[in-house]
Amino acid sequence: MWFLIPFVLLPILEIALFVQIGGAIGVGATILWVLASAVIGVWVMRRQGAAAMADLQRAVHEFRDPGRPIAHGALIMLGGGLLVLPGFFTDALGILLLIPPLQSLLLRALGRRVRVATAGFGTGRHGTPPGRATVIDAEYVVVDEPPEGELPPSLPPRGPRRPSGWTQH
Repeated sequence: MWFLIPFVLLPILEIALFVQIGGAIGVGATILWVLASAVIGVWVMRRQGAAAMADLQRAVHEFRDPGRPIAHGALIMLGGGLLVLPGFFTDALGILLLIPPLQSLLLRALGRRVRVATAGFGTGRHGTPPGRATVIDAEYVVVDEPPEGELPPSLPPRGPRRPSGWTQH
């Protein structure tokens, strides 16, 4: 229930800021600010998002940890998205998320609160715990093949028969 509080308080805060700041700078300047911030937000998401994607690809290509480029790219996209939303508070948050030192500070703070859990990777062969064999539970039926040149009545004639690799020959 507590996660709904921002969705209720944010519009109230934005309306209050529109009234206060819009009254001080005027309606035209307020509308111009909202439109300009939306255009800048889209531009940031396209340009910086592409740069973040290139950084991610470079990290993967160089076998480096892609976590940092992913996190910075996510903050850039979030910052651009907040700029697209109409409002002075969301614009301020969006601008703050686009400042690299603040991104690093936020990621360090979030990194202290994140607990990493693995899903069995790196334990043994194919993700199984060391010392345990991989068991595949399956059912099968052995089908006798008709003599050479003869096909079952349900199959249409075809070219020379080659083993598929899926059956014993």
